Amino acid sequence: MLQQTQVATVVDYYNCWMKKWPTAESLAKATLEEVNEMWSGLGYYSRGRRLHEGAQKVVNEMNGNMPGCAARLLKHLPGVGRYTAGAIASIAYNEVTGLVDGNVARVFSRLRMIGGDSTSQAVTDAFWSLAGTLVDSERPGDFNQALMELGATVCTPKVPTCSKCPLRSYCRAYTQVEKHKQNASARLIKVTTTTDIEDNLPDIECAADGCSLCLPANEPWDSSQGVMNYPRKAKKKPPRIERTAVCIIENVNKKQFLIVQRPETGLLAGLWEFPSTLLDENFREEQRMAHVSTFLKTHFGLHFKSSKLKHIGEVLHIFSHIHQTYVIDYIQVNSAEVGKLQCDQSTRWVDKTQLLESAISTAMKKVFKTYEAGVHISTAKTNGSKPIPRKRKASGHDRTDKKKQLALETFFKPALR
Repeated sequence: MLQQTQVATVVDYYNCWMKKWPTAESLAKATLEEVNEMWSGLGYYSRGRRLHEGAQKVVNEMNGNMPGCAARLLKHLPGVGRYTAGAIASIAYNEVTGLVDGNVARVFSRLRMIGGDSTSQAVTDAFWSLAGTLVDSERPGDFNQALMELGATVCTPKVPTCSKCPLRSYCRAYTQVEKHKQNASARLIKVTTTTDIEDNLPDIECAADGCSLCLPANEPWDSSQGVMNYPRKAKKKPPRIERTAVCIIENVNKKQFLIVQRPETGLLAGLWEFPSTLLDENFREEQRMAHVSTFLKTHFGLHFKSSKLKHIGEVLHIFSHIHQTYVIDYIQVNSAEVGKLQCDQSTRWVDKTQLLESAISTAMKKVFKTYEAGVHISTAKTNGSKPIPRKRKASGHDRTDKKKQLALETFFKPALR
């Protein structure tokens, strides 16, 4: 759960998960549908599916015995990569093995002034070599957790608190900043120091041109960034821009909504959603409406007058590689019309409570919230009453710092006696 996700977000999910499935045996007996429902809202849904697959493999093929070292964890369990294997092996089995996650990579990058592309093979190998060299032989689990905690709470991506860092005296990036300050002060009084000379000498390890671990020549060290010059990441590819039509079909007699299950592979695999279809980016409004109408007729046998389809609004949801805009339409049908629809095992009629308890993505929850707000306003206008204004969100400077990464110990309270 902590892969790509902060402790503050994970802790409630973790507690609920462990209460429901405290052992590998109990998780192995669960259905993928139950796992997806529990994971709903946490994102990166393949993690939950692979955790479920791993539990089934441990129970069905390994007699309930987890692999006891990083190499076997990496080899035998689906979804377990090098970092996860190192974390489990060092923390659970006290194996002397290092690990590298985003936090650890940032600490190492600043500690050793590694300015090459942090996603490159050469830099990745350097990080793992450091992790294996530095890990404490007596308490590897504690060491690895401390290193991750240091990166999460002190050596942060922005506004790091170097004054509190226990590794400050060993940190080359911090030393570089301090030398620059000393040189700047010396130049003000026209004093040449040995530090000026030292700053111009390359590290003996990086004397060769084109060092893959150094800052690139076309992106030199920026004094205004300080230690935040490290690490350097490759420029991300621009996200794919997509527009998807979402149609909320409501059975007005039963107050139920039609949802469909996504394919078992790909984005949001196996999750439930309102009937959706990808739109051409060049569609005009009338083309979009015609496309939605054809989609509903073809896939569900739903025939209707165009006037029945009501436009609600749009919702933007940002995935890691896609900026997805959901264009929301709404149509009401009665029970007689529902009986004529083409529905199979990949479709389901649910009420609001069942919908929100289903394995639906955060994006679909946002879509449903927008639908409820839109229908409320439409109903208020029809009845001649004024809709209740929604409360404004607090401005940025009024917000609390809830999203800031907190120390792990914050979430564990001493037992009451």
